[in-house]
Amino acid sequence: MNTPIDNETVTNLLNDLGIESSFTSPSLVAMAAGNSRYLKELKLNVATVLGSANLQRKQAALLALAIAANEKNNTLTTAFEKIAVREGASEAELGEVHACVSLMNVNNVVYRFRHFMHNNEYYNNTPLGLRMGLMLNPVLGKALFEMMSLAISAVNGCERCVTSHE
Repeated sequence: MNTPIDNETVTNLLNDLGIESSFTSPSLVAMAAGNSRYLKELKLNVATVLGSANLQRKQAALLALAIAANEKNNTLTTAFEKIAVREGASEAELGEVHACVSLMNVNNVVYRFRHFMHNNEYYNNTPLGLRMGLMLNPVLGKALFEMMSLAISAVNGCERCVTSHE
């Protein structure tokens, strides 16, 4: 069983995300133990991102969900799914976020490989044969789907996909 971190900022951050106060992680423990002032910034940054003036709250939660799923962080994936649902996300939208993450992971690996091969004619001209119909008419809408694809590609370090989705 996890021992709760005795830090008000951590407790408030977890509460804001709907995560049990007993949750802990090595990073949170280290920052709390060192009384890191970054904890307050982290809490503020999460609130700023989820409350962005440029995105609807549902869109922000779905983007955060995509990154959490991409990073295979089950705690944050669950938390952001709950926030997205609370903001009106449908099952189809949640499913499409996970599908987008899966699709971009495959594409990011392929296109990073092609980049590493320095324009190798064989690899650049060999058809991938991947099905990507999901991108044609996304439930999330084209703009949000592209933004999500861009964010995932940036996190995964795929320059070609970032350029394409930007």
